[in-house]
Amino acid sequence: MAIHIIDRRLNPGSKSLENRQRFLRRAKALVQGAVKKSSQDRDIKDVLEGGEISIPLDGMDEPRFRREGGTRDMVLPGNKKFVEGDVLPRSGEGRGRKSAPGEGDSEDAFRFVLSRDEFVDLFLDDLELPDLAKRRLAQTETEGIERAGYATSGSPANISISRTVRLALARRVALRRPRPETIAELEAEIAESEEPRRSELIAELEALKAKANRIPFIDPIDIRYRRFETKPKPVAQAVMFCLMDVSGSMSEHMKDLAKRFYMLLYVFLKKRYRHVEIVFIRHTDRAEEVDEDTFFHGPASGGTLVSSALEAMHEIVRERFRPADWNIYAAQASDGDNSTSDGEVVARLLTDKILPVCQFFAYLEVGDAGGHSFEMPDSSLWSLYERLRGDGAPLSMRKVSDRSEIFPVFHDLFQRRGKSEKAAP
Repeated sequence: MAIHIIDRRLNPGSKSLENRQRFLRRAKALVQGAVKKSSQDRDIKDVLEGGEISIPLDGMDEPRFRREGGTRDMVLPGNKKFVEGDVLPRSGEGRGRKSAPGEGDSEDAFRFVLSRDEFVDLFLDDLELPDLAKRRLAQTETEGIERAGYATSGSPANISISRTVRLALARRVALRRPRPETIAELEAEIAESEEPRRSELIAELEALKAKANRIPFIDPIDIRYRRFETKPKPVAQAVMFCLMDVSGSMSEHMKDLAKRFYMLLYVFLKKRYRHVEIVFIRHTDRAEEVDEDTFFHGPASGGTLVSSALEAMHEIVRERFRPADWNIYAAQASDGDNSTSDGEVVARLLTDKILPVCQFFAYLEVGDAGGHSFEMPDSSLWSLYERLRGDGAPLSMRKVSDRSEIFPVFHDLFQRRGKSEKAAP
């Protein structure tokens, strides 16, 4: 049985509930920021293990009301440093600031350890699949409870006082249970009456009391309990296609960046969504659907034909994932190298077959080690996708060339947006 604890204590002096809530929200934002900053220098496997993070002490004090202004004369015992007219620093001034070696005191940042689940939950808290719609209603899952009338048995915590009292009152009226006012009036009349009328009234009073005792005020048959049933919710089905270039032009560094992105995507989907299918497709000059282990660890090499991966995705969608029932997403990672003759085929596949059925299509271009994403030249595939996006195609494109850029780019692509806000290109 679930136990709910409600804190009904009054707010301490000099504090308000709104300030306390604002403080909690600010602290959560600091923790989330520290998690994201810490994750940039980690491997994917390290993210899954949690770890220690730190947040600054400055600004972590809980706000409180203070009366400012006015003139107050105070005598502080033991003062050997200040005289009348000296200006005292504000309380807490300088807290949490680092001082130079040998210059005053300083406070360390607040450090604490997050568990694996806590770290991942905070890291993924503001991420979601864009435009996820409940397309299929035939299949449902049980989640939550809802009111479903009343029952004659149940937990004492679920007793409905109003319904119980109403039924008890109806039963007493139907059985003509003597009212307390009637008995009180009869007792007052007995006190003022004389024999033989007094004996008759006493007999009538005893009969009324005996009948009242036989008809209880609350009977077990009156008690009603609030009844709850599990509430089925429709399933929002989704499928994510992971398309990765493993051709000879992809260096080990590039493949490592692509795999890190997909591993992070895999953790995100498995952690946040119950009904998301993941389809792994890798390609050289030909594409193949593979399992998770082969996708992340299997070696491969060869030429490059991006259209082979898109064609494979189209066939899988046509055979297994009806667009009317499924939310379809795709994430493609490549170094941007592609056969010149394949460009128009890729454009036609995207425009006519892939993008019309996709909720979201993200393209990640990986670069050589030692550079920066803004220094990467535009590849043939990047130029093609940019042209399609200029014509209105819903494509989101990013470049990465270093491990530290994977986490910011991932958050940028899958951050939570408002209903009317579209993903940035």
